[in-house]
Amino acid sequence: MEYAKLGSSGLLVSRIGFGCEQLGGVDWGDTDIRAVSDAVRRALDMGITLFDTADVYALGGSERELANALGDARQSVVITTKVGVNWVCERPGQRARTYFDLSPKRVVDGLEASLRRLRLETIPLYLLHWPDPQTPLEETMAALERAQRAGKIRHVGVSNFTPHQIRIANSVVRLSAVEVQYNLLDRSPESEIFPCCRELGIGVLVYGPLAQGLLTGKYGKHNRFPVSDRRSRLPHFQGQALERHLKVLYRLHAVSQRLGDKSLAQIALRWILSQPDVTSVIAGVKSERQIEDNAGASNWQLSSVDALYLTRERD
Repeated sequence: MEYAKLGSSGLLVSRIGFGCEQLGGVDWGDTDIRAVSDAVRRALDMGITLFDTADVYALGGSERELANALGDARQSVVITTKVGVNWVCERPGQRARTYFDLSPKRVVDGLEASLRRLRLETIPLYLLHWPDPQTPLEETMAALERAQRAGKIRHVGVSNFTPHQIRIANSVVRLSAVEVQYNLLDRSPESEIFPCCRELGIGVLVYGPLAQGLLTGKYGKHNRFPVSDRRSRLPHFQGQALERHLKVLYRLHAVSQRLGDKSLAQIALRWILSQPDVTSVIAGVKSERQIEDNAGASNWQLSSVDALYLTRERD
């Protein structure tokens, strides 16, 4: 396994991370939580030390299951959790209504609840999940600063923030990480987010590196997802967007054939890891096989010829 320091923070993390939303057992179709828990333990065996969750994943369920799966190891790995998406359960059995909430009270309450569910005294890396346009960011960051001084948070980061918001947040509390969606289909962070993080010495964590499974090659034009699976609503799995993305899959297949021993997922992950601004990739996992495949993106290099081929202008 490869490891890297997260920006200028000094926090050492595995370059392959474990996305824990599936531990909640909802939003991704049929999910066996026991199988995901087994995958967490397999990840530990392979040297993976970065586990990414959020309080809103299964309304706290992912955090509880992660604590159970890690056992005593939760004290020595880097657990990242997030606050900023609040929820209301209006009727029993119905899907909760979610909304952005980074009010200081919500941050404090959310942190305490995450600490209880994760059975930790300190969160290694605490992220603001999404911006909240109703709350001045300076107030949110001040609440995080107090929690950090109290020893309840070691490192602070943000997710899905603009460069302007990153700068405001970093002016109040030194940010260790920015988490952003980035993959072969969506390279938008390259223009502004990456240069901002580079300038400020902030590490970059990438989520959605496999485009919610599309870049694994398992899904095509004729796939249909149940309504319980978020991918039934994601635009890159539909219509003309999917047609365009299948051309990238064709190139991944071609590179995989040339290399002979690398899966599409491994190539897509390695391409991201070859970007100098990226510290780690975080892909959601449902099984031991998937985390083993993801870990295979570590400790090898993609040639510059193959990297250019993957990212050339689409036909």
